[in-house]
Amino acid sequence: MFSRITYVFREMWASLSRNLTLTVAAVITATVSLFLSGLTLLIQEGFDNQLSAWTKGVRLLVYVDNDATPEQLKVFTDALTQAKAEGTVVKDFNYCDVACSVDVAHKLYAGDPTAIELYNDKTTPSFFRVIPVNQSSATQLNQLAERLHGLPKVNAVVSPDQMITTLSVLKGFVGVRSLIMSIVLLLAAVLLIWNAIRTAMFARRREIEVMKLVGATNWFIRLPFMLEGLVTGLIGGLIGGGALLAVNQDWTDGITTRFPANSGLAAFVATGSTPWSIALAMVALGALVGAIGSATAAGRFLDV
Repeated sequence: MFSRITYVFREMWASLSRNLTLTVAAVITATVSLFLSGLTLLIQEGFDNQLSAWTKGVRLLVYVDNDATPEQLKVFTDALTQAKAEGTVVKDFNYCDVACSVDVAHKLYAGDPTAIELYNDKTTPSFFRVIPVNQSSATQLNQLAERLHGLPKVNAVVSPDQMITTLSVLKGFVGVRSLIMSIVLLLAAVLLIWNAIRTAMFARRREIEVMKLVGATNWFIRLPFMLEGLVTGLIGGLIGGGALLAVNQDWTDGITTRFPANSGLAAFVATGSTPWSIALAMVALGALVGAIGSATAAGRFLDV
């Protein structure tokens, strides 16, 4: 039993060494494709984290005309209370009256005396802070803003829906294209491994014929070639996974040390165990890609 295992690994190594150029090409292609696949997942994770950070505590500011009467404000409050009770659109809300709004404006424009003069009890609108149920849905934010804008004495509704939409569209744009590129390169890696195994079997066709004549089974002949493809993909996965972790660490360090603290990109990183999980998945995927390429080639070209 031990001699058979030794034989399989010895023949696998001999085949890898004999087709060194094809092996290196297959490893490089597998590395690049797996790295790109992992990078796609890291980018998606970064977008999700950034979107979560931007939408955390998101609220709509509904500005009400300064001359709104208590009765008109009550209509507005009743509408929000009913929406909150429904629990599908409005999660919570609070009201900032004119005095509160003037105080907020004076704090915001503390360094601009001219602007401060414009905000007084007769000109400054009051406002409602409305917290939506789904804070990351630009569609729901738009619908809620339109619904609130139709209420009496509403001056304006300020919503971050455009920011959320832009980030979501960018996430889809980058994710789909990088995923397509990684799939194409993975297919190229499978074909390269397939071609390497085919070449190795053709170069050893005489040995395979002799082995068959002395009673070797198909699986005994196939095993070294299948192991060769698996090892090729595994090496590509290990290199790609290591490169992925290095790039992620470099990006994380860059975000925390080189970007301004107020850049708004502090959450655009993949943290915790996520990078390691993706790297391990890439190693497993590399082994799978190698196994598929070598198994199909070994089964197709065994009769040489």
